[in-house]
Amino acid sequence: MSNVLVLKSSISGNNAQTNQLAYYVIEKLQGNHIVVRDLAQQPLPYFDATAATAVRGEPKNNEEKQLLALSDELVSELKNADTLVIGAPMYNLGIPTQLKTYFDFIARPRVTFQYTANGPEGLLKGKKAIVLCAFGGLYDEENLVTQYMKAILGFIGITDVKFVYAKGIGLGAEAIEKAQVSAKAKINEIITAL
Repeated sequence: MSNVLVLKSSISGNNAQTNQLAYYVIEKLQGNHIVVRDLAQQPLPYFDATAATAVRGEPKNNEEKQLLALSDELVSELKNADTLVIGAPMYNLGIPTQLKTYFDFIARPRVTFQYTANGPEGLLKGKKAIVLCAFGGLYDEENLVTQYMKAILGFIGITDVKFVYAKGIGLGAEAIEKAQVSAKAKINEIITAL
């Protein structure tokens, strides 16, 4: 049995293609310990100067202490996970704000990464990630969502990253069905190799 952390970030609820794929992954990974965090339904606070001070320095007031406790909780979930499943739909060429905020709260010096003479080094090594992407158009795999997800996961030490794409979902029902079938086949392939 392994620990799985599922991060959903779509604002479209059950209609979201990435959420549907996340449910499919959860179904396939039954028997594992699965934690689901829906960043759209239960959004994190906006990452502002107060949050940055809280997670990068010494919190001085109750608000900062609460934000640090939240960050600690998120980091603990992440550290406990063997496999990370991330719903990352494309919104206006990038990832959803909710998902970016999550990474802002967990990217912490000396906690999830450290700076070295050779540049940043991720501290969360040995984990696997499956990134579930949905695009309205037919983007290739060198899009901004893929590039950012590879970069931020690598920054914290997660380099074993597999991508699942549901492409062209803005082109109608037939395109959505085709994208889901293709994505589920890719998920089956990835899970078999876990």
